[in-house]
Amino acid sequence: MSDQMLKLVITGALALHGLGHGGALGALAWIRLRPGTPTGDWLAARSWLVPSLRADTATSLAGAFWIASLVGFVIAAMSFWGVILPDDVWRPLAVVSALVSIAGITCFFGTWPMFNTLAALGVNVAVLGAVLWLHWPPDAVLGR
Repeated sequence: MSDQMLKLVITGALALHGLGHGGALGALAWIRLRPGTPTGDWLAARSWLVPSLRADTATSLAGAFWIASLVGFVIAAMSFWGVILPDDVWRPLAVVSALVSIAGITCFFGTWPMFNTLAALGVNVAVLGAVLWLHWPPDAVLGR
């Protein structure tokens, strides 16, 4: 795979993962605005960690996690591509976004469909592993 194709794939993966957090935001909004309607396996936000949280507080807190993750991953993707911010900013942004996403998933575990939960965790762990432990992708992919 060429460096340019690899750069496109990584940018797409970061952006898609970020935008995927928008799906969780959409589910929270749907549940709040249309209570009692079918949502598949999506449930109202509730934290097993702090079960005494009021529903509105739990929804706001979950929403904050998903907004931060969405914005962080999308900006990391744009930085990786070289569109916004210096291209060396993407790594810390991706790491922080993955940690915020993992924290949100952990706090609200069991609230959303297991497939979505495991897929998001998998991407977060892949980002952390690639960036922190493997120091991947190499700078050549970035054109340095």
